[in-house]
Amino acid sequence: MKKSSIILGIVVLLVCIYCCADGAPSAASKGDKAEIATIIENGGCLECHTAEPKLPFYAELPLAGDVVKKDIEEGYRSFDIQPMYDALKEGKKISEVDLAKVEKVFVDGTMPPAKYYMVHWGSYSSEKKVAAISEWAKEYRAKYYPNKLAAAEFANETVRPIEAAVEVDPLKAALGEMLFHDTRLSIDNTVSCASCHGINTGGVDNKQYSEGVNGQLGGVNAPTVFNAHYNFVQFWDGRAATLAAQAAGPPLNPVEMASTSFDEICAKLKADAAFDKAFTAVYPEGITEQTITDAIQEFERTLLTPDSRFDLYLKGDKAAIGSEEIEGYSLFKQAGCATCHVGENLGGQSYELMGLRADYFGDRGTELTFEDNGRNKETKLERDIHRFKVPGLRNVALTAPYFHDGTQATLEDAVKAMGKYESGVEFDDAQVAKIVAFLKSLTGKYKGAVLTNDNMK
Repeated sequence: MKKSSIILGIVVLLVCIYCCADGAPSAASKGDKAEIATIIENGGCLECHTAEPKLPFYAELPLAGDVVKKDIEEGYRSFDIQPMYDALKEGKKISEVDLAKVEKVFVDGTMPPAKYYMVHWGSYSSEKKVAAISEWAKEYRAKYYPNKLAAAEFANETVRPIEAAVEVDPLKAALGEMLFHDTRLSIDNTVSCASCHGINTGGVDNKQYSEGVNGQLGGVNAPTVFNAHYNFVQFWDGRAATLAAQAAGPPLNPVEMASTSFDEICAKLKADAAFDKAFTAVYPEGITEQTITDAIQEFERTLLTPDSRFDLYLKGDKAAIGSEEIEGYSLFKQAGCATCHVGENLGGQSYELMGLRADYFGDRGTELTFEDNGRNKETKLERDIHRFKVPGLRNVALTAPYFHDGTQATLEDAVKAMGKYESGVEFDDAQVAKIVAFLKSLTGKYKGAVLTNDNMK
């Protein structure tokens, strides 16, 4: 008998012994946090989706060990469940992205995979376990992420209609609008925030990379400023926690506005007596970096685009979108897109790996850049290489080109690429057309009129 056959026989015997000792699935039914934590534990989620997994004994065996270690590496690369598990145990708020991901894989029956529960019998997702997870997810979403604007039948969707407005200080917002369009924030008085984030061009400039002072090109595609209020952080790499922090970045960026300091900017603004008087009437402390960025933040919080046709559909208007768009939304959910593109902005709530299911950067065929490192630029963690903040999809039909590198010229290109590289799905042309139709229904209204892009006229 060959040595490999003997080794394989030993592995099979050990697996059979382990199966017998691993116990039957527990009968989950209550759906409380303790039971959900138990389902996650028994399902083996912590064995593959954490930074420091507890390796099973057979991970060191020949043949099986290599497979196990590869699965663990890929599992953690795709989803770190530790924050959700810790929040669940400690009674803290769970990310709506994590909630949606766990709900979907249990309901779809894709986790745990068969090769895992064949060894760990107790991890199998029985109907009772799936029902418990599903009911818990719905109740949790209703409590912590209420969909108050949606019709009852859509109240537990992972996406929500946009509010008509959020509370802002109108005087501060008015100053912020002036500053947003003020080129004096740049060193040579040629570039403003609106240069790259045009209010009349969908909140972007429709260029692969935006131009700063002296025609210098940035390294990432400019994201839209519309609905940025809903993002959990700002910038592709998440380096700004707030809109105010984001507003403080470009003025001092040597490629964008290139001012040497906010003292320089403040001096130019204070030299304008009329502006200085108007500003100090609202901000008695005067023109400072903090007050400038606070005013811009207030203005940007007004840049909401409610009442898209899709929003109207969620609110109960069944005639707002057609059958092709409805089918596109169904495909969008089936492919798992609605687990990352969640909330009011259909995104902006998590960092995700670019190239989860296939080698995006290898296939791109161009040299890697510093910006391609994504979130890793801030954390220096290996896991965060190529991980980016998920963009919101509102008004996406107006904001081409797409992705952080601006490589996808059309929505059709972007949908095909996202299917391949993020969902592991090869959409056919008919499916792409339906998803694109759905995405076009996400164009909302600004100041009561449907948002348009002058670059497309």
